[in-house]
Amino acid sequence: MSEPQGQLEERRPDRAALVIAAVLGVVGLLMGFGTYYGGNVLAYTPVGPKTVPYVIAIAFLLLAAATAVQAMRGNFPEREPQEFGPMAWVIGGLAVQLLTMKTVGFSIATGLLFAATAKGFGRGPLWFTVPIGIVFSLLVWLAFAKGLQLSLPAGPLESLF
Repeated sequence: MSEPQGQLEERRPDRAALVIAAVLGVVGLLMGFGTYYGGNVLAYTPVGPKTVPYVIAIAFLLLAAATAVQAMRGNFPEREPQEFGPMAWVIGGLAVQLLTMKTVGFSIATGLLFAATAKGFGRGPLWFTVPIGIVFSLLVWLAFAKGLQLSLPAGPLESLF
């Protein structure tokens, strides 16, 4: 018997899933080689500090193999089209935070990240989310720097406290 033409659909390998499988495989190999050739760890028992990285490396390699098999079979569901605008806002916010953390301090840099992420998720205008982000970030800085005595980058705003 022949299948109706609408039901017999050949699925192509999922290239995005193959890339994910390759990244998982590379991470697993790097972790395994790094553990094997890494620092000289003294261990007096068979289960020691090197055991867990080997287990994780093997898990990554198994996930890579399973992902590659499923990708070749085309078993992953169809994905929605990607919107790069929101992703650009979040990545841009991270870049701004990383580049300005030491100069403007934790609160302002993280407040800008907060506002960019909110914009990426479609929430509020920047004139509203930037001050909210700075206030929340300042509260976090106060809790960590003053309450827990941890060192976070201080800028002009933090120097007031």
